[in-house]
Order: sequence, then structure tokens, then C-alpha cells
Amino acid sequence: MAKIAVVPGSFDPLTNGHLDIIKRAARVFGEVRVVIMHNSSKNALFTVEERLALIEEVTSVFPNVRAEMSSGLLVDYAERVGASAIVRGLRAVSDFEYEMQITSMNRFLDESIETFFIMTNNQYSFLSSSIVKEVAKYGGAISGLVPPPVELALRKKFEV
Repeated sequence: MAKIAVVPGSFDPLTNGHLDIIKRAARVFGEVRVVIMHNSSKNALFTVEERLALIEEVTSVFPNVRAEMSSGLLVDYAERVGASAIVRGLRAVSDFEYEMQITSMNRFLDESIETFFIMTNNQYSFLSSSIVKEVAKYGGAISGLVPPPVELALRKKFEV
């Protein structure tokens, strides 16, 4: 039986760092669900629908990857789709403390779902959606930091 893994995030926008984690998860798990979770603490540049369309376009080359959106608790979503794993990327030690808190709460809520951490490829260790948006806003070079469709969408958003 193929195991389903969930790769959650706000993906505003999807970066090559995110894509690296998704690709690697797709090699390990039978099915990967990239789920855009609503994060009330963030002001999104792209609508959920725009993010979903970009993720679907970029991940269409992976037959075992699906993109979806959800609100509420991640463990509830994982249970609803039959996932047994959550996959998270770690960029640096600073990510670990935050991710450990989330993982501990998820385990408290549903101990049947395991969390797997994948260390981000070194070339993306500095990369975040916030940094990409800031650079794109001022017309800086973002090629190689995001997939081409995302770069085009960012350029259109900022009319650069």
C-alpha cells in the first residue's frame, strides 16, 4: 500500500526550495499532497487560487503529486486524505525550534501521523518566500530562486 505524505505550507510563492522538498518527498512516498494551509498571521501576495494554480503547473511533471488547499488543523486534513506522514523542510537550526513545536502539537493531536524533516539543499538554505517577494518587488533577479511560472507571476504582480 502506497503511503500518503502531506507537504504543507502557505507557498506565497512556491520557491525552488519548496520544490526541492516536494521532489524529494515524491521519490520516497507513494503519493504527496502539497497542501496550501491558510495562515492568518501572514498577508498573502497571491490568492489561494493563484498559488494552487502555480503549484499545479509546476508539479504537473510528478505523477504522484497533487496540490490542494485546506483550512483548519493540518492533522485533520491529513486524517481526511488518509496521510500517514507530514514532510517539512528545514533550512537552518533556527527553523528547528519552530518546527519542533508544531510537530509536538501535531503529535499531541494525532500520534498516528509521523513528521519527517528533510534538510533543504544548501543552495536554498537562505531562501524564503518573503525574501523572494521583497527582491521581486524592487525588480531584483529571482531567476533560479523560483520556478519560471512563479517568476512570471511575480513580475506581473509587481509589474516589473
